[in-house]
Amino acid sequence: MSDIPKIHSIKKTDKETLMKWYRLLFLGRTLDEKAPNYLKQAIGWSYHAPAAGHDGIQLAIGQVFDRSKDHLFPYYRDLITNLSAGLTAEEIIYNGISKDTDVAGGGRHMSNHFAKPEWNIHNVSSCTGNHTLHAVGVARAIKTYEAKGVAFSSQGESSVSEGYVYEAINGASKEQLPVVFVFQDNGYGISVPKKDQTANRKVARNFESMKHLRVMYCNGKDVFDSMNTMLEATKWAEENQKPVIVQANCVRIHSHSNSDRHELYRDDNELGYVKEYDPLAKYRRLLLRYERATEEELKAIEEDVAAEVKVAHRKGMAAPHPTPESIHDFVLPEPYASSKYPDGTHTFDGEPQKLIQGLNETLKAEFRHNPDTYIWGQDIANKDKGGIFNVSKGMQQEFGKKRVFNAPIAEDFIMGTANGMVRYNKNIRVVVEGAEFADYFWPAMEQFVETTHEYWRTKGQFSPNITVRLASGGYIGGGLYHSQTIEGALATFPGVRIVYPSYADDAAGLLRTSMRSEGMTVFLEPKALYNAPKAATPIPDDFEVPFGKARTRRKGKDMTIFTYGNTTHMCVEVAEQLAKEGLGEVEVIDLRSIIPLDTEAILASVKKTSKALVVHEDKVFGGFGGEIAAQITTDAFEYLDAPVKRVGSTFTPVGFNRTLEAAVLPNNERIMEAAKELLAY
Repeated sequence: MSDIPKIHSIKKTDKETLMKWYRLLFLGRTLDEKAPNYLKQAIGWSYHAPAAGHDGIQLAIGQVFDRSKDHLFPYYRDLITNLSAGLTAEEIIYNGISKDTDVAGGGRHMSNHFAKPEWNIHNVSSCTGNHTLHAVGVARAIKTYEAKGVAFSSQGESSVSEGYVYEAINGASKEQLPVVFVFQDNGYGISVPKKDQTANRKVARNFESMKHLRVMYCNGKDVFDSMNTMLEATKWAEENQKPVIVQANCVRIHSHSNSDRHELYRDDNELGYVKEYDPLAKYRRLLLRYERATEEELKAIEEDVAAEVKVAHRKGMAAPHPTPESIHDFVLPEPYASSKYPDGTHTFDGEPQKLIQGLNETLKAEFRHNPDTYIWGQDIANKDKGGIFNVSKGMQQEFGKKRVFNAPIAEDFIMGTANGMVRYNKNIRVVVEGAEFADYFWPAMEQFVETTHEYWRTKGQFSPNITVRLASGGYIGGGLYHSQTIEGALATFPGVRIVYPSYADDAAGLLRTSMRSEGMTVFLEPKALYNAPKAATPIPDDFEVPFGKARTRRKGKDMTIFTYGNTTHMCVEVAEQLAKEGLGEVEVIDLRSIIPLDTEAILASVKKTSKALVVHEDKVFGGFGGEIAAQITTDAFEYLDAPVKRVGSTFTPVGFNRTLEAAVLPNNERIMEAAKELLAY
């Protein structure tokens, strides 16, 4: 940005810059018009959102962006933005036809989702506008580390209707963060006109009352107005450490994408109007009218661009496709490995500590271990209170408000800004209370799903190093939104680890491993056990528990119970009672880790006992126990002497009245009944 003059016009801008811009604009238009031909020939580029009509503002975004300090989150129409920021024609084509050489992610993501993570041009998903939260998270890191630069978030005006966009702008305003939100307004969200999106003709007006936020408007069809506005917006955001919205008025010359037919909802007058206001044609006319370029010079650029695109096309066609085997690469990064506690099954002498104490002290120890560790969530840093259950008590006092702070009651914001902040530095580790109770996590699901496939989608270029803490489960008389457990639903998404400890030492050890590992881990905390004496154990200061390693809580030979979380203690109690009654020696396996799952330990125990009972707090129907049972019947069927049985909650919500709760959740009696039936089979 520093080498660009402050004020631009057709007369004041130097010729070299004017010609460079024309080359970028013409290259962008050439690729824009070439893209549909690949689809027609069944070569690729199956999704293409034309940039024509957005040329001025996109050129400006890319020219103002400084990859040495800034972060850019382009959206799917930002072809010219990416070229202007430095991507080459061949990199654009590699992405368009989904080749393995695509710098955005090797063909793993939809075409037209251009990126170059090594330059801080981020790989953005297809959930329109969701990257606004990631830009806010990066801007938080820029401010926290007192660095130069801003985060740019670019999107169409219709995506501003998404709730998480409001959350992002509200959060950037509250925290006073250096973000430039660019709304490229072409009047349509696919076929939906903006009058059906918002009451204000200019959607940026919806945000003008927000404190610390500057709102600017420009003609996105005009190169000079766009450039001057973006320069001013970027300078103001960086110098004042506050957010800016730039609303750029554009036109959409073509259909929304190659699967849309705009003639079905736009009349001939409108189609003629948008072509008349073609930004590229206007810029070309200006260069000639003000004698800043000759026809011959422009023709020479156009011929040079045509030759460049031909070369890029040949390279694109010759580039390799991703291999089928590569689908298994970069699902999850390798976790932190403990050398001292490789299996996490040690027993220790000492004073038992409650599960909540183990979590609190491990959080503090890891914050001391890594100064680039942060935690935020709802209600977690208010005087002497540390979350609704006080798990983070005392942390803000020790580590300060920059590292430990409250978030708005907006779960998508909590998750989305975590995704953003960890992009700034690979050493950063973020812990979030994704919601006060696991049941309230559902508003964050869009950002959760987004984060699960970041590592895979970027081909390993970005790992979201986040631990999501959720107080989970019932047995507290909480009822709806306070007593559910959600691991069965979350386990359907590849790209995330899920752990669910039952004892204080495992809770501490798994939390330490989660916070030291790359990638995202959901850490489910059985809140009914926070202060339960039966979950208390001695905890060494450095204890670590690896992912995917089950723990045998009781040895046996006649049957195995597989369990985790709140029901682990019930299963141990039932097994002890069965032994006292002389009905059998039951092995109890505490899985601890849902994903990855210790399949080896499961199968080994089934082969030894020949009978399997799966017990968890979640509903039997659709619960994670179905996956465990399926693996047993698939891989150890010949060792079974009885069908695999399951015990869990009824297929109902959890009621608030204690009588209703007891009727829903599993208990010792139900587990005992199932175990006796299985032992007698």
